[in-house]
Amino acid sequence: MITQIHELGSLFEEVQMQNVLGDGKTFPDCIPNRPLDEINADYLSERKASGFDLKKFVRHNFKFPKAYSSDYKSDPNKSPQEHISALWNVLTRKPDEEAGSLIPLPHSYIVPGGRFREIYYWDSYFTMLGLRESGRIDLIQNMVDNFSFLIEKVGYIPNGNRTYFLGRSQPPFFSLMVNLLNEEKAKSGKEEPVGVLAKYLAVLEREYQFWMKGLEILSTTHLAEHRVVRMADGSVLNRYWDENMTPRPEAFKEDVELSHQSTQQPEELFRHLRAAAESGWDFSSRWFKDAKSFATIHTTDIIPVDLNCLLFNLEKTLAEAYLHSGNSVKSNGYFTLANQRKTAIKKYCWNKEHQFFFDYDFKEQEQKGQRTLAAAFPLFFEMASADQAVGVEKILLQDFLKTGGMTTTFEFSGQQWDAPNGWAPLQWIVYKGLQNYGFEDSANRLKSSWINANLKVYHKTGKMTEKYDVWNQDGEASGGEYPNQDGFGWTNGVFLAMSK
Repeated sequence: MITQIHELGSLFEEVQMQNVLGDGKTFPDCIPNRPLDEINADYLSERKASGFDLKKFVRHNFKFPKAYSSDYKSDPNKSPQEHISALWNVLTRKPDEEAGSLIPLPHSYIVPGGRFREIYYWDSYFTMLGLRESGRIDLIQNMVDNFSFLIEKVGYIPNGNRTYFLGRSQPPFFSLMVNLLNEEKAKSGKEEPVGVLAKYLAVLEREYQFWMKGLEILSTTHLAEHRVVRMADGSVLNRYWDENMTPRPEAFKEDVELSHQSTQQPEELFRHLRAAAESGWDFSSRWFKDAKSFATIHTTDIIPVDLNCLLFNLEKTLAEAYLHSGNSVKSNGYFTLANQRKTAIKKYCWNKEHQFFFDYDFKEQEQKGQRTLAAAFPLFFEMASADQAVGVEKILLQDFLKTGGMTTTFEFSGQQWDAPNGWAPLQWIVYKGLQNYGFEDSANRLKSSWINANLKVYHKTGKMTEKYDVWNQDGEASGGEYPNQDGFGWTNGVFLAMSK
């Protein structure tokens, strides 16, 4: 619906604060039946009238988002693999026409499911893992091309293809998507090896420039700008950010209410909330100063180990793409940047005493104390030394591995990216990271635990869900701003990829 939330002013605020539609995301996803200025004028003239019904007014003036899968019923006689195969069509959206807040995309794509009616950036990589197993390379191609379209149109890949997501991205997995597509095309003989890398070189470069925006103005006195941070030794690492300092339209009520509990300035708090949404871990005590208090969130002060590993991979991919395009100067430059970033990650995020990788608070100039599954990213990208990998593997197996898989953190905060929940993308990162260093038995233990949790919930409910309680036998998860969602793109993808 809303290309500019301020066009509706107090109508939008009243609908969201009164929770008229039951889910804060529903109203921003609505489509107006007539020009917004006319709707707003009628609202301002009618709102004080006796018997004014706000919900009825909204229903009269807006078309509600379509519930695509509301009539879909899973067949309990089908295996999970058959269920997922059937679900790809349910989760597929055709090319869009511009409507409300939706940014139209030129090709078909997969949505996660449930309340998530649009494409999401980092979800899509893990969904693609399953599409590969299902032989749906056509959809992988479409989704990579959609993300290329967004980079060319917007300058980066937004959180999702909604106008209210503009201002932030998500964990930069695009280089992994391109590499996955490159592997499949080369395997099929339809492309020369690394041909896909050359094809997408310009958009990979543009995404990198988005993440490095502001680099040229960093100095010893100006340490941070947008997503780049100059460290004490002069090296550059990255943080999560958002260009806006207002409540998220899709979670307006929750953000405003939290601002009343926080000692931070509202604009500062809103930026931290939005930056955490860019991280994909929305929300987690990982981003809090006080792990017990959501109101102490300080995301933009933090150098996340996972984000910087992803950007290491982007730099490496650019180096390889330039090398095969015949530009050795640019290639060497990106290989140098990747090596510099790897050195800086190890310097600021590796803790020798605890034998684990931690996020780093650059404002306090110290590591965050909380252990999280983000520590597995250096293993996934094969950045860790053999000794570091041994230390991380030991802690993952001894402490993180629970009945149903790897716990995200050890903090029971009520936030969905904390204990007791486990998430498919992080299970995959750990699984492949362990395999990269030869820890096959450990990887298989994780695989067995996670797949069994998925199966337990599937046989009980007929659904593959967004997240799972990995600490308890029944596996059904909770916590966060909204109920556990079914569908679910990345769970389907990781399940198929692990089960092959």
